[in-house]
Parts: sequence; C-alpha cells; structure tokens
Amino acid sequence: MRLNRVIATAAATILAATGLVACSSDSSDSAAPKDGENQVIRIGTTDSDQKAWPVFMDKAKEAGIDLELVPFSEYTPVNPALAENQIDVNKFQHILYLAQYKASSGKDLRIIGSAEINTLGLFWKDHDSLDGIEGEKVAIPNDPSNQGRAINVLVQAGLITVKDGADKLNPTPADIDKEASKVEVTPVDASQTPTAYNQGDPAIINNNWLSRAGIDASTAVASDDPNSELAEPYINIFAVRAEDIDNPTYEKLAEIWQSPEVTEALNEDSNGTAVQVQKSKEDLNKILDRLVEDAKAAK
Repeated sequence: MRLNRVIATAAATILAATGLVACSSDSSDSAAPKDGENQVIRIGTTDSDQKAWPVFMDKAKEAGIDLELVPFSEYTPVNPALAENQIDVNKFQHILYLAQYKASSGKDLRIIGSAEINTLGLFWKDHDSLDGIEGEKVAIPNDPSNQGRAINVLVQAGLITVKDGADKLNPTPADIDKEASKVEVTPVDASQTPTAYNQGDPAIINNNWLSRAGIDASTAVASDDPNSELAEPYINIFAVRAEDIDNPTYEKLAEIWQSPEVTEALNEDSNGTAVQVQKSKEDLNKILDRLVEDAKAAK
C-alpha cells in the first residue's frame, strides 16, 4: 500500500456527517453517464458540509466533469440509493462498511478507487504517553464498524493480546486474552467515549466525536498504523455499481480526490488525522471480497 501523509496546513474542527436527507428527483431514473457524454454525475455522501467537497467539485469541473452532490443525513440509505440507480457514485464509507452491506443485501457494488483513511486514536486526559496505563479500563466504541478497529489500536500499542484463532482484522471483546493483556476494555456507545475521557478514563475516540468534544487529535497517546494490514478495512472508498467498474470518468474522480488541493482541505476537515491512500481498484476489491466472505461466515 502506498500512502501519502496528509500535510497539516491549519488546524480545523472536523464537521459532523449531518447533511440533509437526499431528496428524490427526476434524475433518479436516468442512466449512468456513458463514456464521452457530458452528463452530470450524481455523487452521494454523508459529509457534504466538509471543506473538501467544494474543492473537489471545482477540480472535477476543471477536468470537464460536472458533479451533483447528493447529501444524506444517515449512512443506511446511501448504498441502496446507489444500487437503485438514484445516484451514480458514493463516497462516505470504508471498505468494511461496504462489505457488511454487500453481505446482508446481496447487491453487487464495487470499489472504483481509494480515498483517505482516518487514523483512530487512544486519548487519556492529562497524559502524553502510555506510562501508567497498565490496569486501566479503556472505553471503546461498541458499534460493529469501529469496535474491532479500536481493539486493534490497543493491540498495536502492546496493551491487548487477542486469543489464537481470533479474527485478526475484526476482533471482539470476547477474543481478548485478559490474562495476557495490560488493560481491560469497556465497550460503550461511540458518543460516550468523550465522556469517559473527561472522567479520566483512557478512551478510543473517532474523529467526529473528537471535534464535538473539543479534543485535540494531536494529543493521542497512541493510534493505529495506516500502513498496517489491520487498517485496510478502514480505507474510505468511492463505490459504484458493478457494471460501472471500468468507467474512466468515475475512476478520474478518485484520482482528483488525491490532488494536493483536496488533500489540504481534507486535512482541515479531519483535524490532521487523515492519510490519503493510493491503492489499485483490483487490490481494493480483493480486500472487499475477503471481508464479504468473512461477514457471511460470521452470520
């Protein structure tokens, strides 16, 4: 995996993914743009208020691509909207989220390009290192998309050991070898991780809750390694319907997202936690297929 570290140019608060619910329109029945046709490409997202989007749309316009940004206020309707041809592309999710959707829905959505990965950090109020953390209880988000990753942050920090035979990419609290671990975990709703932090407990806190709680992302005492195989499921991606996997215009969108201008804006949005990922669509879809099979096997 080749990663380009996002260079911080200014600290800014990441905006929560709270766009408006996408409204139906006459364009929902239109076909996806074909090669060479000057049609508007509908791209769905849950974070339309981020600074990166207008920069991205301007860069696309410079490349001769007209975009319509379709905002959603929740994650759940975005992939169905793509599957049902209400939008042409979406960019709001990581690979694991798409895999879980595919495993449960049977819809054939694919990845056409990579975007960024947001590092996930361990925060401990009034501490700047892991010194003294042994024996502490660490609050971690309990949702399926973040719980396994949070445990792996602790694994990479040398604080948690998982049992032999556990799912390496998506372990659960039941997979933790308590006798061999230095800390315990307390799964809580992601929104409660800043509360645990403010009460003095170490906590794994993702980006949107960091910003809402006014916690500086640079104060993390540990974070996951974006170069690690353990981080691959959390690469954010551009998704399309399977029949559009070779659409060169859609592929160009992923390239534009990697531009220096978008990267700079993305860094401001993410409070410095975003790392751009450049990975082929073939490799991305191999990861996706593996995670889909894992999700099906876990049912």
